Amino acid sequence: MSAKDNRIDVYLVVNARYHDTNFARLELLKLLAEQEDVWVHVASDFSDMATLRTCRLLVTYTCDLLPTREQQQGLQSYLQNGGRWLALHATNAIIDFVNGKADTPDLAPLFMRLLGSRFVAHPAIAKFTVKVTDPSHPLVNGIDSFEVEDEPYYLSYESGSHVLLEASYNQRSTGYVQSDYGTDRDSHPQMYLHPTGAGEVLYITLGHCCGKYDLQPLADVVPIHRGSWQNPVYYELLRRSIRWGIGQLA
Repeated sequence: MSAKDNRIDVYLVVNARYHDTNFARLELLKLLAEQEDVWVHVASDFSDMATLRTCRLLVTYTCDLLPTREQQQGLQSYLQNGGRWLALHATNAIIDFVNGKADTPDLAPLFMRLLGSRFVAHPAIAKFTVKVTDPSHPLVNGIDSFEVEDEPYYLSYESGSHVLLEASYNQRSTGYVQSDYGTDRDSHPQMYLHPTGAGEVLYITLGHCCGKYDLQPLADVVPIHRGSWQNPVYYELLRRSIRWGIGQLA
């Protein structure tokens, strides 16, 4: 042990239905390992709230993972007491299927209120330009507009968030029950900060990834897709987000 113990505990939850969770988990662990004082607790859900309460940062890459009511209340307490939460991509997505189309019922209003948004729909993967909305903020300072090939998310937002990145698109989400949702808006946040009590959530909607077999049973095999993970700017955003979460971003 070093002369001074500066250990920073981080709780990582990776469990994303229809996504390449092994790829995302490995990439996030590599990024967290760049911080020599970070000690990572790896989990697949929110059941170990006792450990989470000891952590400075919660990182989630999930999809269709619904916390229990007690776990949602634990997450609320974690944030109210000053915890930070880096929520990625589909953390705010709860998926159901109605007559062959994806539906996104509002089954966890407290969970979504804490996250600052709820996923509703997305059109097919597309290329779009992401623009910085607050260039003075250290999370995005010095980053120019950049192009990604990712899922263009349509979300229902809570008030009180500070948007850092946005993008413009208006295609219909033909595979979703709410196929026209969001198409009447000029821009869509891609990264924002949302406070709760003394804590805060940093949400980044970018980051879809899918392996060959990850859409089973909907499809036997699909093309491998790495989306924004192929863009060095995305990794820079994640590095800054981790430093933000552990209190080391100036």
